[in-house]
Amino acid sequence: MADAARAARLAQRIKVIVAEALRRRVKDPRLEAVTVTDARVTNDLQHATVYYTVFGDSEAQAAVHKALESARGVLRAEVGRNITARLTPTLEFVPDEVPVNASHLEELLRTAKERDAEVAELARKAAFAGDADPYRKPADDEDEAQ
Repeated sequence: MADAARAARLAQRIKVIVAEALRRRVKDPRLEAVTVTDARVTNDLQHATVYYTVFGDSEAQAAVHKALESARGVLRAEVGRNITARLTPTLEFVPDEVPVNASHLEELLRTAKERDAEVAELARKAAFAGDADPYRKPADDEDEAQ
């Protein structure tokens, strides 16, 4: 079993190889807008998961996934030629959810900022319920003499 550091290095190498192969070797027009974002390899170096993003609606994303599945053999052969491992890992293509999650997080932050501005405006307009200074003060000099 290989160590995690070697698996991480191999994953980065596979990421670059797959991205270059998609650009140069695979001639499918559906794959022109694909960006390979990450790759992960199991510690035994037998299986690689390649994460990708594609701009467009769900129909375009489904078409890209089908195109990647059909080009899997070509991409695996390209990976096998360019790595120095005894066995070529199998490839699995998974759409990357990071951009979707990031846009959702940005929307949540924008909403929180708007609510913070509303609360700050209410606090600026607010007045004290009682005296401005509710704490007792020492008595005047005249009261102390008595």
